[in-house]
Amino acid sequence: MSVHHHDHGPGGHSHDHGHSHGPASFDRAFLIGIILNVGFVIVEAVYGFLANSLALLADAGHNLSDVLGLLLAWAAASLAKRRPSARFTYGMKRTPILASLANAMLLLLASGMIIYEAVQRFSTPAPVAETTVIWVALVGIAINGATALGFLSGRKDDINIRGAFLHMVADAVVSFGVVLSGILVLYTGWMWVDPAVSIAVAVVIVVGTWSLLKESIKLSLDAVPTSIDSGAIERYLAGLPGVTEVHDLHIWPMSTTEVALTAHLVRPGATLDDQLLAQACRDLAARFGIHHATLQIESGDPAHPCTLAPSEVV
Repeated sequence: MSVHHHDHGPGGHSHDHGHSHGPASFDRAFLIGIILNVGFVIVEAVYGFLANSLALLADAGHNLSDVLGLLLAWAAASLAKRRPSARFTYGMKRTPILASLANAMLLLLASGMIIYEAVQRFSTPAPVAETTVIWVALVGIAINGATALGFLSGRKDDINIRGAFLHMVADAVVSFGVVLSGILVLYTGWMWVDPAVSIAVAVVIVVGTWSLLKESIKLSLDAVPTSIDSGAIERYLAGLPGVTEVHDLHIWPMSTTEVALTAHLVRPGATLDDQLLAQACRDLAARFGIHHATLQIESGDPAHPCTLAPSEVV
């Protein structure tokens, strides 16, 4: 980690850039997942049509949305690695946040389509080739389960990877539902089971996607990440030597894995102290996971009050 200090007149700004804390690369997982799922979508759609199974066709449609979701997440992860430019001074680190939001909406849209088609099928039940449905869906469970495992390690640290992971898990659940409906229809002859199971699976997907949607919206609105204790950070900054006041404190996600902070520290009579600023940035990184901190030092001269001092001012 490198620490850069920039002096600006009588005040001081310290910038901490953690260059070794970028997201892990999941390019291989994305590539394998996309290839497997594209092939399976084609196979599943063909057999779903031949078997006259809404559950199988719905699963193929959901799998197609997952391919789009994987492509979107992969593109966002690649864009996030781009260097800053004169126009995009932070680079494109926020694209994974937008991708996770889009993926959540794709999941909800796919669920809505499944429910709509299932309701239509209730009024016009049709015979289903249950054995074909069961075997094709079992293959789906294996493919989606294997793809999900590729994103397992990154699902907790990167909401974009979590979106891809949830897509795959959701598809595995859908395939499991298809297997279950096929078995029930095979042994009971109840044609309504196929659309009923589709609706149940769609509801499960909606429930599992809701938290992803909420967190994606919060991150896109620059909310403090849930893993960050803003109160503890403010207390730490206020406890630094010579600091009498902390104001204009802002904490926001630069990307799905990086957090940024800016704050004004009032130190009456104190001169610029690069050692203090460097230590503060190191502590913010080590204790709070903030690797991009900008701290501005002010003397608190009443003749030149900071216009950003009130907490309600942004």
